[in-house]
Amino acid sequence: MLSREDNELLTRVGAGTPMGDTLRLYWLPALIASEVAEPDGPPVRVRLLGEDLVAFRDSDGRIGLLDEFCPHRRASLFFGRNEECGLRCVYHGWKFDVQGRCIDQMNEPADSQFGHKVHIGAYPTVELGGVVWAYLGPPERTPAPPKFAWTQVPATHRMVSKVIQETNWLQALEGGLDTSHAPIMHRLLSENSKLGGISPSSPFVRGGAPKLVVDLTDYGYQYAGIRPLGDAEMHIRTYHFVMPFHQLRPSRAESRIPMVAGHSWVPIDDHNTMVYNWGYSIGDEPLTAEDRLERTLGNGPANVDPVTFRSLKNRHNNYLIDRAAQRSESFTGIDGINAQDRAVQESMGRIVDRSREHLGPADKAIIQMRRLMLRAVKTVQEGGTPPGVRPSYYAIKAAEDVLPRDADWRARLTPDMKAADILQTV
Repeated sequence: MLSREDNELLTRVGAGTPMGDTLRLYWLPALIASEVAEPDGPPVRVRLLGEDLVAFRDSDGRIGLLDEFCPHRRASLFFGRNEECGLRCVYHGWKFDVQGRCIDQMNEPADSQFGHKVHIGAYPTVELGGVVWAYLGPPERTPAPPKFAWTQVPATHRMVSKVIQETNWLQALEGGLDTSHAPIMHRLLSENSKLGGISPSSPFVRGGAPKLVVDLTDYGYQYAGIRPLGDAEMHIRTYHFVMPFHQLRPSRAESRIPMVAGHSWVPIDDHNTMVYNWGYSIGDEPLTAEDRLERTLGNGPANVDPVTFRSLKNRHNNYLIDRAAQRSESFTGIDGINAQDRAVQESMGRIVDRSREHLGPADKAIIQMRRLMLRAVKTVQEGGTPPGVRPSYYAIKAAEDVLPRDADWRARLTPDMKAADILQTV
């Protein structure tokens, strides 16, 4: 459990809050690059850490991320004209470039324009892995670019989607770091079920309750769920938590080909989260159009409105739960692994009161994440640099397999993790 004070500290992300100041020292996914695919195309609204912004791609292909509201009379630049290397407000014609400089004022005579004195809020961006990332912190503290392994593979081998979750970011992240729930809540009861979930014949489901091992690193941690399979074998599934809100996991149990996949739970504000879902093939085989539909997960175009990015299964229709299917096909009766996650996490309310929890050994990864985030906030408050801003996470991957009970699972599954990379095992 957390004290009410620490719960408040971790969940509030607005400008000037301790957690907000900490998150602003990382590169944050701001939107999918295809949302601003064309130069001089329509601008799009972005809400990030409680700030209302607008994104656009200018005539030269550069991406701007500006304060949504024109500094003249506060009209929304979402209605602006994206033209000739700038976004022009339609109210009085003030125009801003990607750096936030006012480069024209149509309503002022040429001899009285004062655009050189006007600057709108603007944040730097970088485009990696089909995602536009933004940095909202002090320029002098800009971290290394977010070159996760998944951002470096060809687009043919990678997919990215996003969906809004109507909760605070922390409980969304905690759900992703909780390996003990996955073979319970996400299990299918029948191999013939048409609902999205994990096959009952999967070793992930057949194994017992996991023992968790957490290897602390300079970017967060690697952790493993170790499940007994009979007397001689064990199922190992490794994950990574990259601060502040990224998860890497294997997806062999959820996809037709070996992949590494994961999520980033990006705070829209205190009560809403944009969940970025990504995955890439770890072999030579590219992803197919069917793979990109994410049917098993419930994140694709058949499940999420492509304009609003809201799930079609939501609290207002009880996530289309099928009680008959819950008896014989699926543990939850809800179609889609991540749709099930959203249903349960949203059922907790917008912000969980963690002072009323009762945690156990199966919650070790969640407990360690909270400790790391609280320590990061304290470090930032003291003028230091939080973990996860250096490039040490660039090459990490996640894996799973069935191994003999006495096997060295680190050597077999995560050979890129050197002993020196592990600061402490808990």
